[in-house]
Amino acid sequence: MTDALGVAALLGSGVTAGVLFAVALSVLPALFAMPAGTYVYAHKLLGRNWDPTMPAVVLGSCALSTALAVVAGGAARALFAAAAALLLGVSAVSHLCNVPINRRVKAVTDPDTLPADWSDPRPLWRRWHLLRTGLAIAALVVNAAGVTAL
Repeated sequence: MTDALGVAALLGSGVTAGVLFAVALSVLPALFAMPAGTYVYAHKLLGRNWDPTMPAVVLGSCALSTALAVVAGGAARALFAAAAALLLGVSAVSHLCNVPINRRVKAVTDPDTLPADWSDPRPLWRRWHLLRTGLAIAALVVNAAGVTAL
């Protein structure tokens, strides 16, 4: 049972780290290169499928790592607990920092005519995104170490 849980935890944390890394590597620079109105339009399109999917992947991976922390023994237990905490950190940064910014961008009704008080959220969004990307990569590494220690 621990082998199957380990594979699933690695898969989930790998997908999480991979998606967040790809966004940091390619999507963010593209969004920064766009004029503000085009960015708002693109942001709305990009968020359609990420928003419902990624929370399930991240929290599912966290649950798998937590389950492994409960059933594993020795050093693996501590590693899986640490991976679960890191994935919980990814979720917390997402929900408390990036999602509120996403909501503000999605609230713009006309990307061609931005409100006078509109402030470009891309630099702040990038900082939070890079934090959660680092947490996700660390979770993947720690989960891999945990699977190795089983």
